[in-house]
Amino acid sequence: MKYRVKLSDESMTIKEILKERIGISSRLYTRLKKNKKIVINGEVRMPHENAKLGDIISLDFDYEKNTFDIEEHPLDILFEDEVLIVVNKDPFYVVHPTKGHPTGTLMNFVGFHMAKQKDFSKIRFVNRLDRDTSGIVIMAKNQFIHHQLSEAMREKTIDKTYVALVKGNVEKEEQLIDLPIEREDEDSIKRMVREDGKPCQTKIKVIKRFEDYTLLEVKLLTGRTHQIRVHLTHIGHPIIGDELYNETSELINRQFLHCTQMGFKHPLTDEYIEVDADYKEDMNCCLEQIGGISWEESL
Repeated sequence: MKYRVKLSDESMTIKEILKERIGISSRLYTRLKKNKKIVINGEVRMPHENAKLGDIISLDFDYEKNTFDIEEHPLDILFEDEVLIVVNKDPFYVVHPTKGHPTGTLMNFVGFHMAKQKDFSKIRFVNRLDRDTSGIVIMAKNQFIHHQLSEAMREKTIDKTYVALVKGNVEKEEQLIDLPIEREDEDSIKRMVREDGKPCQTKIKVIKRFEDYTLLEVKLLTGRTHQIRVHLTHIGHPIIGDELYNETSELINRQFLHCTQMGFKHPLTDEYIEVDADYKEDMNCCLEQIGGISWEESL
């Protein structure tokens, strides 16, 4: 991982940049220093030295090899650099291998993509989507970047926007759904609104109204399992095609839920990265059936 010293860093030591600008923990800094994994312009230098404008600080994290099978499959890559990869996930694929889905997952596909670049390192998911939900998934190529973005998720500084097509006419143009969610029972995969549940907040805004449906922009203020699906079902507007919380639909053979936009600060450069994911083809077909419009016209 590399970091280029900026003008605002010039009065700082290498150690200060690592800890204050990049966010390296004291424990990780000690390990990197001890193992001589902090390199400046190709040379090992003492971290207490002052940095100079344009210096390239290279950090060599412990290498962790990908242990999953790799499989060739088309990927819609929205952003990629040496530490991050962001894709627009197709529906009907789980993100990570499990006992029920040991192969054919997003992890397997991304592993193949990275192997083509001679990179066989382990990737880590910053966010996950349900099997039948499509849209943006962020993955980190090392443990440090994963930690930084996971912290940003917890601190709610990563902006996440979804679109959902729901049953009925949503009365209010905008509203905040602030209702706790918990499992229906200990062994159930379904969630429900319960007084003893975990706090959950979802903001919704009407994008377009149809005769029997409403297309919504949905923003997550918390990130609980099935949060959007449960909240929309609870207010009487379940997602079209969601057979777990609603029923199957002739319009689309999965839930019409898509993570369409995410914005976050890059852990290394501080640059604000905003990615947009186009609707999937089944979503376009659904909108054309109910309103004769394309996804661009729905925005």
